[in-house]
Amino acid sequence: MSNVLGEFLDPIDALFTIFFSILFALLFTLSYGILIYHGVIPSSFAGGYGQELFVTILGAVTAWGIIDGVLYVLGESLARRERYRLLQYVQTSDSEEEAAGAIASELDFILEPITSDEQRHALYHDIRVYLSQAEPQAIGIQRKDVVGAVATVLLSVAAVLPSLLPLLLPDNTVMAIHISNVVSFIVIFAAGYGWGLHTDANPWKIGLLLSSVCLAMVLVAMLLGG
Repeated sequence: MSNVLGEFLDPIDALFTIFFSILFALLFTLSYGILIYHGVIPSSFAGGYGQELFVTILGAVTAWGIIDGVLYVLGESLARRERYRLLQYVQTSDSEEEAAGAIASELDFILEPITSDEQRHALYHDIRVYLSQAEPQAIGIQRKDVVGAVATVLLSVAAVLPSLLPLLLPDNTVMAIHISNVVSFIVIFAAGYGWGLHTDANPWKIGLLLSSVCLAMVLVAMLLGG
């Protein structure tokens, strides 16, 4: 699974897939926890309801994962279309300066902070020479897009399963929800911690930041009736 994620999913895409899966789980568990606490849902009704909550959250996360996977396929296909458009423009440009300008418009925002004007000019010239001789690639949906989409769905479900398993505790839905919430924030923190290590940032700060943002987004969604 990790090999598939590394090959077909960008690390930031994987991080946000985990984030949104946990966000979905927390929207359900925190909402039900508050309703039970305030007596809107009687404790007698709440007892043993964890299994149904498990199925509901798993279904919602799976559905979102499928939507995200479809958007992933479309995004990859449209990105190739954009690269094809750039290739066509470079190959049909009337001058080298026009072609280099088109390449610069695509890459300046990345390279400008870390290179000089002379370095970028030389690099864009080399890229123009390469693209002028390159063969167009297929721009339709490819096998790797489908694999990436499937990986997105599997990651969505795998990320939320640790939060859902406590809901299977028999006859004590309130305790199960509390444990599920704790596990959810541990998963979010762990994802942020891992991202901090990946980017050479302070992993504790990133983990706490991601957990805080997730909690804030859940509270906003609940206040707005989400």
